[in-house]
Amino acid sequence: MSSVPPVFPMMSLSVEGWPDPVIDDLGHDPRSAYVERFWLPILGPSTVWFLRRLVDRLDDHPDGFELDLVEAAQALGVGMRGGRHSPMLRTVERSCRFGAARMMGATGLAVRRRLAPLTRSQVDRLPAALRSEHDAWLQRPRSSAAVDDLRRRARSLALSMLELGEDDTAVERQLHRWRFHPAMASDALRWARENHQRPRPPAVAGPTAPPTERVRSAVTQVHRPRVGAVGIALRSEPAASLDEAG
Repeated sequence: MSSVPPVFPMMSLSVEGWPDPVIDDLGHDPRSAYVERFWLPILGPSTVWFLRRLVDRLDDHPDGFELDLVEAAQALGVGMRGGRHSPMLRTVERSCRFGAARMMGATGLAVRRRLAPLTRSQVDRLPAALRSEHDAWLQRPRSSAAVDDLRRRARSLALSMLELGEDDTAVERQLHRWRFHPAMASDALRWARENHQRPRPPAVAGPTAPPTERVRSAVTQVHRPRVGAVGIALRSEPAASLDEAG
């Protein structure tokens, strides 16, 4: 096997998020069970894993990052042939063809953080067993309780960080690191700014409120959710995939 690295028409892509209020609300995280079950036969494994890795990195770098295509090809195991028709660039093209990403100029790539539900024609392409499972999936009631709980936790954490002296940028980035969806992180920061330094209601009978240092510890020691084969685990962490709530 040749150790000579491939040569692509461009050697890197500038990746950024592609926000969409509708899809961000109704869509599914690329790391979710929905995408693994139903988008996988449509996109193919290399494209699904490509999108998962991009969203992972956008969580850590919400303002965008440079994607080295040689390293990406090696990490995905898609083959190291170069050129315009290389497996790596076909993976990028496939993500764009199905609306999960779009090229921005010659070297920019905007990526959706959530994928839209399958269209009817896409569902019809699934194997019979998956079609039935998808129909049953759509009949499940969308739970608002879990989403409301996530929103409350995001707002509480944002307010605590503002009270500890963090600036807006640091608060929002930390919420992204804790895997809160960008739209929810933005809402939490806006709410926290509006409520920061407002008079607090009188304390009610009960346990004494924790001192500032305990709040600081509670904020800074929150564990980052783990990404598993079917999405983000919903346990005691402060954030989780919204897809699994709906």
